[in-house]
Amino acid sequence: MIIETEQDVTKAVLAEIARAPNPRFREVMAAFVRHLHDFAREVNLTEEEFREAMNYIVKIGQASNETHNEAVLISGSLGFSQLIVMLNNGDNGGDTDASLLGPFWRMHSPPTPNGGSIVRSPTPGDPMFVNAKFVDQAGKPIAGAEVDIWHSSTEGFYENQDPVQADMNLRGKFVTDQDGRIAFRSIKPAGYPIPIDGPTGDLLRAQGRHNMRPAHLHFLTSKDGFKTLISQIYVQDDKFIDSDVQFGVTRKLIGNYVRHENEPAPAADVKGPWYSLDYTFTMEKGTTKLPRAPISGKAKGERPKIPHLA
Repeated sequence: MIIETEQDVTKAVLAEIARAPNPRFREVMAAFVRHLHDFAREVNLTEEEFREAMNYIVKIGQASNETHNEAVLISGSLGFSQLIVMLNNGDNGGDTDASLLGPFWRMHSPPTPNGGSIVRSPTPGDPMFVNAKFVDQAGKPIAGAEVDIWHSSTEGFYENQDPVQADMNLRGKFVTDQDGRIAFRSIKPAGYPIPIDGPTGDLLRAQGRHNMRPAHLHFLTSKDGFKTLISQIYVQDDKFIDSDVQFGVTRKLIGNYVRHENEPAPAADVKGPWYSLDYTFTMEKGTTKLPRAPISGKAKGERPKIPHLA
């Protein structure tokens, strides 16, 4: 098509997309092009703004490596990741245990026996004992499910970000017993700042937003016949519970982390205060498929410094 008007540009692109053999590709890409072109028209995007946007996209790739995924980070900070979760789980996400994968999940967490600890190097924090149960939508226990656990340290780092922590610290993989249960020991998680030395940081500064996530535990559970469940369970009294920089907190995912002062802990070596968490997850029928891991390696050198945005 010879372009006569700005409207012809959109028509020409859509005509080429219509030739694609894959129907889902045609549907998605045609909608994407229509919305993208209409966005430029709506805001009357200038050439200078367009070039700056292209540079911004390039910077997202440049900021990503084997220990950091800037694309996942910025997607969460725009609420896009949470939107996709809610569109694809439960009743538009309103009654589902599904949540964000986030940028820090690694493959091959160490297999750990039920009741074992995922603290693999000295890590400060109050002891925590977690009991989780996994059931189907009829309430029947799911035995033999693999459950991947990971969370940040109280210093505010996942182990892959932090050369000081042992490899795979605060990570572990469990298998549910005949009652659909797992149990493990760790430390109570703390809220943490997301990295802001890349395009995501520029985005947050431009909006005047903070870069904090409320404290949470990650769960990734898979079993044949069920949709892979990715979840986060949040600490109920975290100061950032209602302003998560990644928009991941739903009412369903706020846990009850109970502080115990005078009760004996499940482990004899714990003498002071400790925490417990009990939670039941519901898995939906579907196809089991693991996501592609956003990261693959562990940072080297010195512990990074991640500032807090006010």
